[in-house]
Amino acid sequence: MLGDRLGLYKAMADGTVVTPSELAKKTGLHERYVREWLSGQAASGYVDYHPEKNAFSLSAEQAMAFAEEGSPAFFAGAFDVVQSTYLDEPKIAEAFRTGKGVGWHEHSKCLFSGTERFFRPGYNANLVSNWIPMLEGVEAKLKAGARVADVGCGHGASTIVMAQAYPNSEFFGFDTTSLRLNARRSWRRKRGLETASRSRRPVPRIFRRKTMIWWRSSIACMTWATPWVQASMSRKRWPTTGRG
Repeated sequence: MLGDRLGLYKAMADGTVVTPSELAKKTGLHERYVREWLSGQAASGYVDYHPEKNAFSLSAEQAMAFAEEGSPAFFAGAFDVVQSTYLDEPKIAEAFRTGKGVGWHEHSKCLFSGTERFFRPGYNANLVSNWIPMLEGVEAKLKAGARVADVGCGHGASTIVMAQAYPNSEFFGFDTTSLRLNARRSWRRKRGLETASRSRRPVPRIFRRKTMIWWRSSIACMTWATPWVQASMSRKRWPTTGRG
């Protein structure tokens, strides 16, 4: 986690063999701590050790997992997800005592950012090229122009990928957590996307009248999204309660 946040992995991404002193200078960190970090990483097999030089390096495969965010194998976001389990433990423990529960929006911010960073590489590598073409009739509708609700969009990684790939369609992201929607708005602006909208409200009635494709970002999202999906399909009134 520290190697990701402090830029240590990225500083080694080119594969150059570096001593702890050289890496510390490159990253602006204290040499003693960098040496201990490198030793622990080498013992775990996350970086390579070169005993003849008392130096370290990052292989191409290791860089794909820890340093290159554009890589389909980038894994560093998972560390933030794990961290959230420890940060949120007191809230969960208290819920056991009181029975009040913990809202999705009450989790630590690192859960949301980590989830987006962990899943985004897979979306970039597979969503448009592999997954959508496997869904019968879906790709044709997206190319022709459809209205798409990404229910449980989080930071909107999947929404943005689809909006870029299918400019004839409109994409609307829905999430219960305003922090995640604000982060998604920042991502959208950076990519010049104005067709990917956001909302914390239940899926609006406008979708009942048009071609509709439900895209669920993850299994976890299905739990709180299900009441709104069922209401849409049955044309009933929108549920008045939900998670978050």
